[in-house]
Amino acid sequence: MNFELKYLALACLLCTCVPAALSGQTAARHALTVDASKSVAAVQPTMYGIFFEDINFAADGGLYAEMVKNRGFEFTLPKTGWVEPNSDRHSMNAASGMADIVKVKDDPANQNYLRVTVKDPAGYQLINEGFRGMGVREGATYDLTFRAAAGKGDLSAVTFQFLSQDDEVIGETTVSLDGDGWQEYAATFEATATDPEARLLLTFDKAGTASMDMISLFPRDTWKGREKGLRKDLVQLLYDLEPGFLRFPGGCIVEGRTLARRYQWKKTVGSIDERELLVNRWNTEFDHRLTPDYYQSFGLGFFEYFQLAEDLGAEPMPILSCGIACQFNTGELVPLEELDPYVQDALDLIEFANGDTTTAWGKVRADMGHPEPFDMKYIGIGNEQWGPEYIERYKVFDAAIKAKYPDIAIISGSGPFPEGEYFDYGWEQLKEMNAEIVDEHYYNSPEWFRENATRYDDYDRNGPKVFAGEYAAQSVAIASPDNKNNWNCALSEAAYMTGLERNADIVVMTSYAPLMAHADAWQWTPDMIWFDNLQSYGTANYYVQKLYANHAGTDLHHITENGEAVTGQNGLYASVVSDAERGEVYLKVANTSDAAQELDITIQGMSLARQGTAYTMSGTDMDAVNSFDEPMKVSPEESDISLRNGKLSATLPAKAFAVYKLRVAK
Repeated sequence: MNFELKYLALACLLCTCVPAALSGQTAARHALTVDASKSVAAVQPTMYGIFFEDINFAADGGLYAEMVKNRGFEFTLPKTGWVEPNSDRHSMNAASGMADIVKVKDDPANQNYLRVTVKDPAGYQLINEGFRGMGVREGATYDLTFRAAAGKGDLSAVTFQFLSQDDEVIGETTVSLDGDGWQEYAATFEATATDPEARLLLTFDKAGTASMDMISLFPRDTWKGREKGLRKDLVQLLYDLEPGFLRFPGGCIVEGRTLARRYQWKKTVGSIDERELLVNRWNTEFDHRLTPDYYQSFGLGFFEYFQLAEDLGAEPMPILSCGIACQFNTGELVPLEELDPYVQDALDLIEFANGDTTTAWGKVRADMGHPEPFDMKYIGIGNEQWGPEYIERYKVFDAAIKAKYPDIAIISGSGPFPEGEYFDYGWEQLKEMNAEIVDEHYYNSPEWFRENATRYDDYDRNGPKVFAGEYAAQSVAIASPDNKNNWNCALSEAAYMTGLERNADIVVMTSYAPLMAHADAWQWTPDMIWFDNLQSYGTANYYVQKLYANHAGTDLHHITENGEAVTGQNGLYASVVSDAERGEVYLKVANTSDAAQELDITIQGMSLARQGTAYTMSGTDMDAVNSFDEPMKVSPEESDISLRNGKLSATLPAKAFAVYKLRVAK
């Protein structure tokens, strides 16, 4: 993701969004021809995937279902997220109690714990605020775990309560502290009411002291019912996309603002308690959305990413640091002579994913509960780096990986922009190296996406393949907090994606970005999926992506009008694929004009059943967006269609995108 701010005027677009019936325009008629007699190119199973980055509280506070913020007291300010409403630290004699952070030496993953001193059990309270609150549902069960050691005095039990926004208790459990020294404790309790912004209140039975650490709370109902797992509704939205790959963990968090704060995958595997917390690089990146409480617990680490990819039926695609910190920040470089540990991280990751249980890292995976290899096929080196510094480091990784794992496909990067000096230099160098797949990123205006549907038509067919790894239309400007996931952006992306699909011989992977955003804790807009602590919804952009991914096909075919590809003439864009396994044909057509378009589509070279299905997204309100109140406002409508003599006749409304699903005749 790049940070160049390009404020784009859209007034000329908004003033033209008038329905054809009101503007006096009549529907134009188009005779389109599909040549289904031969496959132009194979559509790769990875064509439509998802890009996950821990931005917008997408992991902690989002996909990772942990409800307690700063459960281990390891934030830079160790009591961040914790509140003592009745504590008076300046007058202990008058205070009901207080909590102090105790430092532990020689354990980078667990440096702190909390020591609670209670003087007045009726008055002292300790509250965790959660991630902009805690979403609890009436009747749902929640699993609590923590470590504790009773100290001096009579304190022997801790009560945990859900506290509503109105300070009402809406669920509780009490745990007795037994034995000497540190002990592991677990309990469950049920919520008696629904509240999206509840808090967790801790009170104590008697005066005394107790030490506490790793106070953790999860809903019982997680994805696949896994303990301390992922949020079910969010994974379901991903699953419904039928993604071909899952790219993780980013994004700029791969690079870090400094090398010390880069993402290091080895610190994200093994026991959750042993994973070393890291401040999230997006915490203070944007003045318009400062989030200094944004950290990565790595409860969602590399093992969980691989497991999620497996659950989704997607190819895992990890991206690793190439030894350059984010060049929009410090651009800190690892000297080439000190690059070996970074390269070894890449080799060890492949062993972690694919090695048998007799290998060192394969055993780590097995000990985490997955003795079978994850069968990783792709690895990315660097995210958005550019210039000679990137190329010379990339060459070292490329040589080492290919020497040991020649079958692993390596993804390289072309920098943060879709054109310009960085882009041209990167492509020139990577082509000389015979690079396999080059990652391109572009965030731009809706007009840019409509005007660039032919972007890949003239790419060298003998050069590297393309991964359109991050893209999204920006309704206002790149990184503007005012960007919206409106229909104008989604329709423009739909039009552009016909160009990705028409060039499936070159473009082998694509993914919208960013993927997710917490409605109360975001940094970047637009985003494909929005959620709060209880709800989630897909945007118009989500449904465009879903229509493409659910109808990806296996083979590309030509669709033409008057012998030419349909690439935006009269506002019409089209592509067509067939699916050999399902016995289906998918025509994707976008109409960005202000008038309806009459389509007469002749399918040659394939016998089709008379009945088919249309999935249509339309609307002349180009500012329309989905929301928690109207989650399906801009979404596909399903209808039946009929063919006559191998021809499909359909009316595509103004400002619409449709997928026509046809079945091969038996």
